[in-house]
Amino acid sequence: MAAGLARAGAHVVLNGRDPNKLEIAAKSLIDEGLTVSTSAFDVSDSHAVEIAVAAIEENIGPIDVLINNAGKQYRGAAEEFTDEAWHDIFKINVDSVFFVARSVGRRMIVRKRGKIVNIGSVQSELGRPTIVPYTATKGAVKMMTKGLCAEWAKHGIQVNAIAPGYFVTELNKALVENKDFSDWLCKRTPAGRWGNVEELVGAAIFLSSMASNFVNGHVLMVDGGLTASV
Repeated sequence: MAAGLARAGAHVVLNGRDPNKLEIAAKSLIDEGLTVSTSAFDVSDSHAVEIAVAAIEENIGPIDVLINNAGKQYRGAAEEFTDEAWHDIFKINVDSVFFVARSVGRRMIVRKRGKIVNIGSVQSELGRPTIVPYTATKGAVKMMTKGLCAEWAKHGIQVNAIAPGYFVTELNKALVENKDFSDWLCKRTPAGRWGNVEELVGAAIFLSSMASNFVNGHVLMVDGGLTASV
C-alpha cells in the first residue's frame, strides 16, 4: 500500500519499530524515484506516538492520509489463551489504532480535512476457531472506524477501513503452505484463490483520495467474495 500510494504521487512516511528495516524498505521505494521518509516509533506507545506525529507534521508536513496497519496474530484455543497474550494483541491491534488516529485526528480537525484508513479483516465480520482474540480486535477496529466517523465527519474527515480476506504474506506463510487449509480456502472463496498484496492498493488509493469524499464509516471488503457467500 505504501508503494502504491507513493506511485500515485503521495509523499509516504513509513513507520515501524526497527530503523534498519525501515531504511531498507524506504530505499527500495526511493530507488524507484518515489518520495519516501521514515519515522521509527512504537505505535502502541501513546507518548511515542504524540512525539512522532508532531515531528512528522513539523519536519515533513501535514498528515493528509493515515493508514493504520500495525497488527499481530496469536493462534490458540480460547480456553488456554493467556492474559498476557490477550492484552498484547489488543495493545497492538486496537490501542495503536486509537492512539495514532487520536493524535493525527486532532490535527486534521483543525485543518477541517483528512483521510483515515484503518485495516480490519474478514474477521471483523466472521469468527474462526483458534483466533478468538484476533477476531475480537478486528471487530473493535470495525466499530472504532464507525465511531470515529460519527464524531469526526462534521470536521471534513473521512474514516474508513479496508477488510482484507486471506492474502499471501509472510505472516500467513504456514497457512499458505498447509495444503488442506489452502484447498479449503480456495473452495470457500468465490474467486478460488488467495489474494495478492498488490490487490489492496486500489482500495487504499480510493479511500485516500477525493474520490471517497462522501464515503465515511465504511468497511471495504477486499476478499475475493469470501464474506458475500455461504
